[in-house]
Formats: sequence, C-alpha cells, structure tokens
Amino acid sequence: MRHRVAHRKLGRVTEHRISMLRNQATALLRYEHLTTTVPKAKELRPFVERIITVAKRGLAGRRAATATC
Repeated sequence: MRHRVAHRKLGRVTEHRISMLRNQATALLRYEHLTTTVPKAKELRPFVERIITVAKRGLAGRRAATATC
C-alpha cells in the first residue's frame, strides 16, 4: 500500500532525483517549455510552483529562488 508516500522515486536515488528536478526547473524557467515524461512533469510541477511563490516576495525572494534553481 502507498499510504502517506509523498513523491515518486522515478527510478533514481534521492540525490540524482533532486538534481534532475533542479535542472529541469532551471530549464523550464529559462526557456518556458520542456519536453519530458508525464511522471517527471507531475513531480516537477510543485517544485517549480514553490520556486515561483518564493520569487514573488521581492528581491530577497528572487535571490532565494535563484539559489534554489
């Protein structure tokens, strides 16, 4: 059973998965589109939305968002 399991593993270890999502988020924000698989896109969406929300909070937020990507 998958009760209370938060994210997909995407067949990768944690460090690889986080760096892949970071790279995809950077590419998405820079080029405004991305070609990827549906499960990766579904995992990427909350990651990017969090970055955008932080970036809306003035200059300090933009700097924090840039550090995250």
